[in-house]
Amino acid sequence: MHGKEAIRSAMGLSDMVYTSYLGDMEDAELMLRPAPGCNHLAWQTGHLIASEVSLLKSICPDTATELPEGFAEAHGKENIDCDDASKFCSKDEYLALMKKVRETSLAALDAITDEQLAAASPEQFQPWCPTVGAVFVLIGSHALMHSGQVVPVRRQLGKPVVI
Repeated sequence: MHGKEAIRSAMGLSDMVYTSYLGDMEDAELMLRPAPGCNHLAWQTGHLIASEVSLLKSICPDTATELPEGFAEAHGKENIDCDDASKFCSKDEYLALMKKVRETSLAALDAITDEQLAAASPEQFQPWCPTVGAVFVLIGSHALMHSGQVVPVRRQLGKPVVI
């Protein structure tokens, strides 16, 4: 397996886990928080989408998907306390946008050369993602970082174990 294949595999696994966890959830359930001080699942899902677009733009500026107007702001740090469901998307909207954004990331990965993957990442990412390839790994694994917050909500709701 080569670098791009490994990154693509990580992206696929991350997508499968996160979307499986959201699969049987209702829109209203996405407004639940796993614990006090945690962000609700709608915010987290939008954050994953907006972050992927931002990360991809930082390494492949001409390939990122444009988000709906106000989307990034609704899922930004300044909006973590908002519990108004009307300010957030439905599960189906999130999943469709997540898929569209991921397709753009995969197309960018396919188009990039091994030399470009090995190039230095933007300066702000250097401490944890020193190369462009490492930023692609972050794009691919970010949802797994948040998946652990979906599980407590599933348990609170009595949802079955899906993975």
